[in-house]
Amino acid sequence: MTWLSIALVGIGVGDVIRSTSWRPGRVVAHVVAPVVIVAIGLLAGMGTWADWLALALAAAAGAGWAELSRQTQMTGRRALAGLATFAGIVVGLLAFSGGASPAGGPLATWLHWADLPGHGSLTPGRVLLLAGLALFNVATANTIVRLVLLAIGALRPSDVTNANAAAAAAASQAGRPAPPTTGQPADRLKGGRLLGPMERFVILGLGLAGEFGAAGLVIAAKGLLRFPEIQAAARTSSGNPADPGGGSYPGGPAGIDDVTEYFLVGSFVSWLIALGSLALTV
Repeated sequence: MTWLSIALVGIGVGDVIRSTSWRPGRVVAHVVAPVVIVAIGLLAGMGTWADWLALALAAAAGAGWAELSRQTQMTGRRALAGLATFAGIVVGLLAFSGGASPAGGPLATWLHWADLPGHGSLTPGRVLLLAGLALFNVATANTIVRLVLLAIGALRPSDVTNANAAAAAAASQAGRPAPPTTGQPADRLKGGRLLGPMERFVILGLGLAGEFGAAGLVIAAKGLLRFPEIQAAARTSSGNPADPGGGSYPGGPAGIDDVTEYFLVGSFVSWLIALGSLALTV
């Protein structure tokens, strides 16, 4: 899985840069991702034409993933195209992984020299895979979760939320009441973008340690910790779709049905990503 590991490192670095509030992040990420893929390929001793053809195709597909996912988050459209592109990268690199050269080169030399904890069992290929999965679970996995939520209508695209914010700001400057705006379930369940990577890291780490029961406890604990927030959403929601607080985005805050759907779908997708990552390490 050397090709997939290298591709995940490059795409992961690009998505981390893109997820920041840095204004040039989109352009910089498009440059950095292929540069990282080439640099890691050289460090890992990739030397055959098949290696570089696969990595070049992965870099190109990664650029397509970046643009499709960005457009979907802005407009809410073509979520399946972005998800299919990323799935194609993973499946394609796995399907032809037998043609990859074994990881070695300067990376193997450094691992042999460095006194890393547990480095006796860490091969260059294993290090690349763990690094790729770590970066993937930081930002890329968050993007996948958001695309799934956008695909089912459980999340509003950025164009809508930005327009709402602009309308509210204009009304405030004019001294008028803010117009009714569509709400986000994320407005009621805070911290999802931070908790998602944290829970995936915990599940992945416990799984690598063989503590699958403890990983299950993490999943149960999240539901218990979020339960008070969901209860609060239920208390402030009338359950009537015609009511601005009743859900289904009628023009008011997200209702209990919206919050519950957002929580359940987002959590299950995040857990499946963590379990899929764990499966790649077996």
